[in-house]
Amino acid sequence: MFTRKPTSRFIFFTLILVLFLSFLITIKASDPTPNANDEEDLESLEELIALDEEEERQEQQEGSHSVRPSEAEVLTKAQRIVLELNNDNTKRAIDGNEFVLILGYAPWCARSAELMPQFAEAATSLKELGSPLLMAKLDADRHTKAASTLGIKGFPTLLLFVNGTSQAYTGGLSAEEIVIWARKKTGVPLIRISSVAEADEFLKKYHTFVIGLFEKFEGPDYDQFVKAAISDNEIQFVETSNIDVATVLFPDIKDTNHFLGIVKSEPERYTPYEGTFKMDKILQFLDYNKLPLVTKLTELNSARVYSSPVQLQVIVFAEVDEFKNLLEPLQEVARKFKSKMMFLYVDITDENLAKPFLTLFGLEEAKNTVVTAFDNKISSKFLLQSDLTPINIEEFCTRLLDGTLSPYFKSETIPDNKEASIQIIVGKTFDDLVLSSPKNVLLEVHTPWCISCETTSKHVEKLAKHFKGLDNLVFARIDASTNEHPKLQVDEYPALFLYPANDKANPIKLSTKSGLKELAASINKHLKAKDHVKKDEL
Repeated sequence: MFTRKPTSRFIFFTLILVLFLSFLITIKASDPTPNANDEEDLESLEELIALDEEEERQEQQEGSHSVRPSEAEVLTKAQRIVLELNNDNTKRAIDGNEFVLILGYAPWCARSAELMPQFAEAATSLKELGSPLLMAKLDADRHTKAASTLGIKGFPTLLLFVNGTSQAYTGGLSAEEIVIWARKKTGVPLIRISSVAEADEFLKKYHTFVIGLFEKFEGPDYDQFVKAAISDNEIQFVETSNIDVATVLFPDIKDTNHFLGIVKSEPERYTPYEGTFKMDKILQFLDYNKLPLVTKLTELNSARVYSSPVQLQVIVFAEVDEFKNLLEPLQEVARKFKSKMMFLYVDITDENLAKPFLTLFGLEEAKNTVVTAFDNKISSKFLLQSDLTPINIEEFCTRLLDGTLSPYFKSETIPDNKEASIQIIVGKTFDDLVLSSPKNVLLEVHTPWCISCETTSKHVEKLAKHFKGLDNLVFARIDASTNEHPKLQVDEYPALFLYPANDKANPIKLSTKSGLKELAASINKHLKAKDHVKKDEL
């Protein structure tokens, strides 16, 4: 007996088979196809979660001698919980889960980069709370097909899918606010706390919340409380029937059987509700009291701030170190105007936030502390022009509240118009040189960025030469980007206005699209002086 040796044909076939199988394995590992198992991505997510749980158990077993993970490690772990979507798995993720919260982002977007760690931290918290919500992210700049299907057009965009149907995200952008909004939208509008120990743990996680104390969790007042909890998108609601628990959360409770109040992490920490238990009244109370006495404006909370119903806003622009000295006295002033006006702080070195505001005052290059105010009801702005003291700030706010504060209008310094054929008007001289002038005034309104303003300016210069013998007509121009006046309201540039000597309250708007001769004829028509004046030829 002998063992038959493999033939060369058999060896060749075996080698080809091995190479073919290796090629298939490589392709499957590096480039998943649309025919892959529908559960593959979700199973990968479950494996990552299981791995995280195993790491947590190991950390607990290591005890107090274990090294605390770095912030970067915590963030990396949190980001693994968030499912990475692409053109192939997006639909499967949405269809395969009851609740999916998707962050559409672009790698180059600064606001996306700022939101990403908050989103990842929220994902970790929701996982620990046992939330059924799947957190996912989509590089919408790379996976344009999926982004288009979801309707993502800007960055960052947050969308919640409930049983495949999308709804816009309307919550805040901090990790805590994302968690609160997500839980409310997935069936947990409020938290019930039954023991002091639970209350102590709750205080470690939440900085702002609404507490409701009820003898029984039933009745019309309680129903209105629950409706408010469901309707609100930003604040965590908690309920308890235990007075000991309630006093841990809100120490100064007066009504031991029936109470509602808001708690914030600041000196003005506790604010009781004194109105009737109606959903709309409760929500109105929260709108006027949910922000701190002085709120630092950031990219993340800007939407929340701008949506406030408080019409009066006082905004302080200062460097961080300067503001530290100003914060306490500013809080004292803010406390006197609580619920009547909003106090905001903006880091004056943050160009993205500070410059747009300061440009409205012509102070975009300001380095020192600036105090401004806005009345959004009448679209007016105000500037504190006296010394920066608590007394002056309080007086500034008092006059803002009672309507006696004069609005601020930008103005350049007064120029020298001697011998000028066209007078330069600034905000400070508009009254004297235009409205109070005994002569007719033809005013050109322009801006540096206006493309067609240059043509109009040349026309005005030629018209000024053409009518130079007319003593009762003055030509003037004003740069609307750096000068303002309450009686100069212009919607588009350039603009030409003829202010008649005997009716300055009703200026005549001339067409800037007309040619020189048409403009000259129009001026003559309105002045009725063409036969009495010697003019140069146009």
